[in-house]
Amino acid sequence: MVSLNSSANLTDDSASMTSPIPCGRFAPSPTGLLHPGSLLAAFGSWLLARHHGGLWRLRIEDVDPPRTVPGAAASQLQALAAFGLVHDGPILWQSTRGEAYQAALDVLLASDLAFVCHCSRSELAASGGIHHRCVARQTRPDPAVRFRVPAGSVVQFDDGLRGPQQQDVHAEVGDFVLRRADGCWAYQLAVVVDDAAQGVTEVVRGADLLDSTARQILLQQALGLAVPRYWHLPLLLDAPGHKLSKSLAALPVDTARPLPVLRQLWQLLGQAPAALDLAHDLDTLLASAQRAFVPARLPRTDILLPPGALSTPMLQNPPSPT
Repeated sequence: MVSLNSSANLTDDSASMTSPIPCGRFAPSPTGLLHPGSLLAAFGSWLLARHHGGLWRLRIEDVDPPRTVPGAAASQLQALAAFGLVHDGPILWQSTRGEAYQAALDVLLASDLAFVCHCSRSELAASGGIHHRCVARQTRPDPAVRFRVPAGSVVQFDDGLRGPQQQDVHAEVGDFVLRRADGCWAYQLAVVVDDAAQGVTEVVRGADLLDSTARQILLQQALGLAVPRYWHLPLLLDAPGHKLSKSLAALPVDTARPLPVLRQLWQLLGQAPAALDLAHDLDTLLASAQRAFVPARLPRTDILLPPGALSTPMLQNPPSPT
């Protein structure tokens, strides 16, 4: 069993982080325009890092070419700049990182912690898609590579917002893919290698990625990498309870009015509205926010928004009332 404490103390805002230089990151995939849910994650990550005097890195996770939308990355970068969320150091583009991923994969293969797999999805259907042993009836010219997850691989960690977490990776996930059959690098390997390369100590991201954390911890330990602290922010849900990025994916945030948008996000992150009352320009608002930010106030459950809650000022071209 793997057991880790990867959370900071949210009951004491003065709690010091173990790293001398805390480092957060924002890592969007260029699959569309920046939507309110993504901006909430970016702002939350930026606030946690800056509040503790840390760094904030930026990474574009363009490791999956079939899903990449032309122009999406440039639009996302422009949106972040419009909201004043300035990153430290160069942008890391996953599409340029193949050699680093291959080096990590070679280490795992040499240690027998990874293996070539010829199984197809249809062949794994009988086990619910979970791989515990190879059942391929024939070899393929384009096999995948999987991480070997032995029985008893139970990972425990403390999430900064959601508390103690546990997953039996063998039972619930099985041997997971590191490089796909089409040659694309899998998210789990790429994010682990890149978080280490960027010196990330605080992973602040949406709760939809909570399920990936145990797999990433297994990889970090297998590769001898430091395990960051994880904070999974609540998702924004529309009135029917759908993830906002899915139901309103075509509606980007309104970059022309950054102040009201950031004020709205600030409140969604559970922070005191009055802390920003005297901020009348972007620089002042961000400086006030990083000083007044209280991690203990961050919400721990998903946020159900009433109808029309984000029609203004957050969304560009909001739908007309019916």
